[in-house]
Amino acid sequence: MKSSDELILAIDCGTQSVRTVLIDLDGIVRQLIKTEIEPYFSVAPGWAEQQPEYFRDKMYETLQKLFSETEFSKEQIKAVTITTQRSTLINLDSEGRSLRPAISWLDQRQCAVGKYPDRLMQMALRVVGMREAVMHTVKQGECNWLMQNTPEVWEKTEKFLLLSGYLSWALTGEYTDSVGCTVAYLPFDYKKQQWTDSSHMNYKMFPVEREKLPKIVRPSEILGYISREASEKSGIPEGLPLIAAAADKACEVLGSGVITPDVACLSYGTTATVQTTHAKYHEVIPFFPSYPSAVPGYYNTEVQIYRGYWMISWFKKEFGLKEIQMAEQTGSHPEAFFDALVDEVPAGSMGLTLQPYWSPGVKVPGTEAKGAIIGFGDVHTRAHVYRAILEGLTYSLKDGLLRTVKRTGVPVRSVVVSGGGSQSRQAMQMTADIFNMESSRPHTYETSSLGAAINAAVGMKFFKDYPEAVKSMTRTGEQFVPDSRNVEIYAQLYEKVYTKMYRHLQPLYEQIRNITGYPQKI
Repeated sequence: MKSSDELILAIDCGTQSVRTVLIDLDGIVRQLIKTEIEPYFSVAPGWAEQQPEYFRDKMYETLQKLFSETEFSKEQIKAVTITTQRSTLINLDSEGRSLRPAISWLDQRQCAVGKYPDRLMQMALRVVGMREAVMHTVKQGECNWLMQNTPEVWEKTEKFLLLSGYLSWALTGEYTDSVGCTVAYLPFDYKKQQWTDSSHMNYKMFPVEREKLPKIVRPSEILGYISREASEKSGIPEGLPLIAAAADKACEVLGSGVITPDVACLSYGTTATVQTTHAKYHEVIPFFPSYPSAVPGYYNTEVQIYRGYWMISWFKKEFGLKEIQMAEQTGSHPEAFFDALVDEVPAGSMGLTLQPYWSPGVKVPGTEAKGAIIGFGDVHTRAHVYRAILEGLTYSLKDGLLRTVKRTGVPVRSVVVSGGGSQSRQAMQMTADIFNMESSRPHTYETSSLGAAINAAVGMKFFKDYPEAVKSMTRTGEQFVPDSRNVEIYAQLYEKVYTKMYRHLQPLYEQIRNITGYPQKI
């Protein structure tokens, strides 16, 4: 049988959509069905929840549509794999029924600080400048909020699962999840990549009883087999193995072909990230872990901008009515008109410089930080603001990469960019210019699904190891090289303006917080 005749079925449940994708062993997407989903509903300010059954039923719906439309034989599908959004958590009772809505990763509720950290520990954390960050982390823990505010739900909780574990259970009937999906406020030891014991700091911060957590296996191992019930509801052949992959960001890195530490993967998504893959555990920022890679036993360093390319959506909503109307009138995509805005403005936006901390209260660089734009003059238009947003995001990711290189000691020679923002040629060229290194797109936009498919292909022994699988299933797409005319101005603006902004504005951010109470002090 030719490699192109053997298919992997990848299920990708992201924040905005559910995708079911048939991918062959050459890394070619042979068929894709996408269903848009409502990310969450909100019953209180800052809350973001969704019914677990909604995710499950949308997965089944998308799978049924795939099988109703595909021309491929089910016999060609050799394995199923799944990747999902990170940090969305679900409470199930002893019968496997949800006890309350899932708490989405977008949720911003906070709980009170309990027994940990105690006063002595707080004093020690204050000495190393990490008290506020650790307190913030404890207050963010969904399990802590549930224990404090809905003790009756916590008492009835038989299993506390990530969305990945919940969908794996729906497909197999087994409470099993992937180590690669375990990115959340849970008692997980990121260095050892296993659940912690009760003496570990992470257990003290997030005291979830071990019996409430699922069994975890490494990426490429078997989570279970498609059950008869799941087969009837989805169309997937009963008995096919469900192979462990990893969370969407980790699969995105693998699907972009980034498995060595000398290449970085940038994700231009709702949360923008810069990641590298290492065999050794590193904390780029002290107390902030490297997450499990989609490659078993490896780690992904990650620096993120929480609001990331959400800022582009924000700009379009608040200031982009003209381009949206033009797109509707011409039947084009609005992005083409927004890219034209970028072309109106020279590199550096004539000094307009943006600091992309649009979500006060996040832990890095500091919980008091706010967004800022400086350098306005009468020449500046909304086109300059739009370009400054793109530049500010890229400056921040460059800062994250430089932190990573300094901490790991491994130079990075090139970057691969995935996510929605990578579809913009202007954003890609800007990346090459600001990073001053070759930047490229992967050969497919579906990098999360592809990464999961690589996990399944290795797990099924179609390839002897990950380097062989990556060589066969990933390729470099369009490449962008630095434009020397822009590199110098970006280098100067980054070094002399951007890197100094936070230090100079931080006292003002602190005063704003003292006066207004926003963001709330911990």
